[in-house]
Amino acid sequence: MSAEVDALTVVNQLRDLAADPLNRRAIVEDQGCLPGLILFLDHPNPQVVYSALLAVRYLAECRANREKMKGELGMMLSLQNVVQKSTSPGETKLLASEIYEILQAAGKDEAAQAEADAASCRRKAQFFLGSNNKRAKTVVLHIDGLDDSTRRSLCEEALLKLRGVISFTFQMAVKRCVVRIRSDLKAEALGTAINSTKVMKAQQVVKTEDGGELILPFQEGSEVLVEENTDIPDYLPEEESPSEEQDKAVTRVGSITDGMGWLNTAANFLTRSFYW
Repeated sequence: MSAEVDALTVVNQLRDLAADPLNRRAIVEDQGCLPGLILFLDHPNPQVVYSALLAVRYLAECRANREKMKGELGMMLSLQNVVQKSTSPGETKLLASEIYEILQAAGKDEAAQAEADAASCRRKAQFFLGSNNKRAKTVVLHIDGLDDSTRRSLCEEALLKLRGVISFTFQMAVKRCVVRIRSDLKAEALGTAINSTKVMKAQQVVKTEDGGELILPFQEGSEVLVEENTDIPDYLPEEESPSEEQDKAVTRVGSITDGMGWLNTAANFLTRSFYW
């Protein structure tokens, strides 16, 4: 297996582990994982860089991690380099900029941070907390037909082709997908992309004033022209574990024991790859 494939495998596993809130403190406290993720931000493969950014964004959702992450050698500089690099895809730059702003604000304005945390508890299914970057927004979709891993893969392919999609996560148990998009991308474009699979149909989930939820169908004939994303190369498909329950949300990647076992493996790989 090539070193590049090894790097992509490791960073994808770290990303999936970081998606579980139970693992985030351990990953940041580990002596090899956080420095390794920082080094991945300068990797020549755009897939590795983007996956590393997603992992870092997950870790930054834990307020207790932010000070340490901000102070980690090379973190802020590497994020700046991704933003300033001319070859970085637009969505990659946007995600790196959002992470930079979150870490830059660490330790400041505690009252605002507490208020943001209270809001996040009411929206705990949301992939990214708040809207720290005004150029991005979150859309929640209810997808009829999102029944298994095959349908999820179709959904992933449709969303990855759509220019303006920053990231997304699935909640298979309730047939939902939480999508982070640029503010100039219409939610209808997501519906058009999902509906193009011919086997699934998307509706938008919105919050009501009393804190409830309302599912709104996209209007018939509201399909908009979908601009395909050619900046980010095709993602390698992630193999489905035969023991994984299909009705689990993808943010639950295993028990804390399983996660820590793989975390040790990842740390060993990073040590072999980057330290002498």
